[in-house]
Amino acid sequence: MTQKNAAATSRGASPSNNASACDVVVVGAGFAGLYQVHRLTKAGYKVRAFDKAPGVGGTWYWNRYPGARCDIESLTYSYSFDSDLQREWKWPQRYAEQPDILRYIEHVADRFDLRKHYSFGTSVESAVFDESAGRWKIRTSSGEEVSTQFFVMATGCLSKPLEPKFKGLEQFKGERYFTSRWPHEKVSFTGKRVGVIGTGSSSIQASPLIAKEAEKMFVFQRTPQFAIPAWNRAMSDEEMRSAQENYDEIRRLVRQSEVGIAYEGPTIGAKQADAEALEKQLDFAWKRGGYLMLASYPDLVTDLESNEIVSNWVKNKIRERIKDPKTADKLMPQYPMGAKRLCVDTNYFETFNRDNVTLVDLRESGIESFTAKGIRMEDGTEYELDAVVFATGFDAMTGALLAFDIKGRKGQSLRDKWQEGTKNYLGVTVSGFPNMFMITGPGSPSVLYNMVSSIEQNVDFVFDTIEHLRKNGYASIEAQEREENAWTKYVVWISKQTIYTKVKSWYTGGNVAGKPVGFMPYAGGGLTYFEYVRQVVEDGYRGFSLSA
Repeated sequence: MTQKNAAATSRGASPSNNASACDVVVVGAGFAGLYQVHRLTKAGYKVRAFDKAPGVGGTWYWNRYPGARCDIESLTYSYSFDSDLQREWKWPQRYAEQPDILRYIEHVADRFDLRKHYSFGTSVESAVFDESAGRWKIRTSSGEEVSTQFFVMATGCLSKPLEPKFKGLEQFKGERYFTSRWPHEKVSFTGKRVGVIGTGSSSIQASPLIAKEAEKMFVFQRTPQFAIPAWNRAMSDEEMRSAQENYDEIRRLVRQSEVGIAYEGPTIGAKQADAEALEKQLDFAWKRGGYLMLASYPDLVTDLESNEIVSNWVKNKIRERIKDPKTADKLMPQYPMGAKRLCVDTNYFETFNRDNVTLVDLRESGIESFTAKGIRMEDGTEYELDAVVFATGFDAMTGALLAFDIKGRKGQSLRDKWQEGTKNYLGVTVSGFPNMFMITGPGSPSVLYNMVSSIEQNVDFVFDTIEHLRKNGYASIEAQEREENAWTKYVVWISKQTIYTKVKSWYTGGNVAGKPVGFMPYAGGGLTYFEYVRQVVEDGYRGFSLSA
């Protein structure tokens, strides 16, 4: 193929079938999808984008439960690609609530006129790579078939809810609610007996507000969690104005951080600190609050001894918030802090001081079955309930990627390829699946980094790669299997140097029955990852095969 013809192909030459044609198909209308569509369409690519939701927002469209908010501070849980956008948007709180985040995403969609590229209320049902044509055939829930050269999965790390599987659930006559797909209309729990199943981030945010309404609330806990106070507050006009004027410096500090959050901390480990310095540093981190407690010392995720020192200090702070010692015992986490996603709370532990709240420890007696009136425990205890809130989590990292049929070369499905683990290259590409990209997929920093910053880096890489192909006469790019194997082994090796592999969590897939267990994100830090990717590009896309 000549370079001229290859370039024509890369700009969406008509496919040899009756499918509608475009250059790129993007799946998802959250932070990742919108930014990807913006970068591509601004450069003149013909893009078709799809999302099953009726509008933009991604996970922030669906997660509307009481208290839903981000655990990264608003100022940096936002796009950095447009300085005017940064200067014009005002965040009302330190940690943005779901309605504010959704309004922000809607503002971005309108500001850059992105909705016109989307088919909302439309799911992708299959994606098959046609080797003879060198194009992807995408079939949607509307029956449409789209032929595209490039295929981008911007589906999010926490967007595939886990369906609760309890014996007798269909018998329950009361109300059922799911934190991952909360009703858009207001839900009232006034005068009701409410059961909350799960104690992850969603439950920790929702439970204090539900308890204020409910006549009685029962929290069914399997795993006690670490939660650090958010100390959330309103953002003053002066504070917001100062941030807008200094956003360049804020972003610079973010880019210098391994976790994508600006902070200053000691250079020595917790176990090297003397008692006075330790207490001073941890008290400072606690009062600062939020996810940065995990950054109070640089070795908390790599040294179990240092982690234990800080974990015990945090447990004591948690105990101070709970009046009943027996309840406090049940609420004490039994794993290294940070091995599971650290939660950020507002009055979660204080909620168990209320007379109308009961903690049900599933380690003492599990749920035997649902009944028409509520829940029966294995020890015979029954709880009569008017409503149940399921905060049962997600099939994280891979759930949305495997939610429909994706087939690459020789008809191999992505599900089959990942049957024993998530083999990939750089967390963005998979060998055998040419011109297919994942945004913040397994093997990238994703959930261990500021998600919006991680998304921007991945999207920029995908855009720059497509531009490189177009400008240099290439039609396709594909990860080499040898480099894919090496990267996958490297991701596993890095994870074993940390506390993350010490416990089953959604980081490892351990919360999903039958899912291959293995730590999925890249745990080597954002700076190391970004530099590695930069070097790959500088070396002429080392580890990739480029074809014309």
